Amino acid sequence: MSATTLSPADIKDDIKDDGRIPLRGHLRHTGALVRRNLLWIRQDPESMFDALLMPVVFTLLFVYVFGGSIGQALGGGQDGYVQYVIPGMIAMMSMTLSQGVGTGFSQDFNSGVMDRFRSLPIGRGSVLFAKVSVELVRMLFATTVLMIVAVLVGFDINSWPGLFAAVGLAAVFASSIMWVFLTLGVILKNAQSVQAMGFLVLFPLQFGSSIFAPTASMPGWLQAFTDYNPLSTLADAARGLMVGGPVAHDLWVTLGWSVAITAVMAPVAIHKFRTKS
Repeated sequence: MSATTLSPADIKDDIKDDGRIPLRGHLRHTGALVRRNLLWIRQDPESMFDALLMPVVFTLLFVYVFGGSIGQALGGGQDGYVQYVIPGMIAMMSMTLSQGVGTGFSQDFNSGVMDRFRSLPIGRGSVLFAKVSVELVRMLFATTVLMIVAVLVGFDINSWPGLFAAVGLAAVFASSIMWVFLTLGVILKNAQSVQAMGFLVLFPLQFGSSIFAPTASMPGWLQAFTDYNPLSTLADAARGLMVGGPVAHDLWVTLGWSVAITAVMAPVAIHKFRTKS
């Protein structure tokens, strides 16, 4: 497969006389780049191992290692903990897999693929939107695997519309976080640096949240952090949608975080991509 499915001849008609690229051209370029990235995954199926294995490993680990003790504290035993943690795991998947878009972007820069893209008269945002789109496909695949394992360990799907709404909310939040990692993929020198920085971001956000355990027993200063942690609001909103409980506040806070992060980081990522030397 060539480095790209776009060629100057293919995109010449998408450019106006004044050099502007209309919306139709941007969509066409994005679609072609999405196809290129999906073909790359087909040629390199090992790149899907994290999306396949991570939901299995984390679900079995938390359900069977921590489920008994935390479940007792919740008053429902291991079965109760399964109902608690699975919606939180959907939130965790949205954050953890978002890191892959930054490492993949950095690898494309170091391999010279991005030099080819930057030499073509295509919208710079199309390259980034294509990356986000394909990473969302990977996230949805991982979420499907997660739900299969969840049912096998005893999770009850009480509301299919609630499940789809929770996955959709997680996808919206994930797409916003991907702009952060795209920016890191541009400004940091290699994929290892992106992974290291991602770990520093992910670790406190995931474990300083309500994903794996209720926050009521945490110290007051940590509870203050979890109250404003978007992963807590995402996990609680997913829990309310899938299992039952209050939803509105956590839903709007999560959407607010998603819009704010995208509004700030998407222009930064596109600008850094355009000006990277």
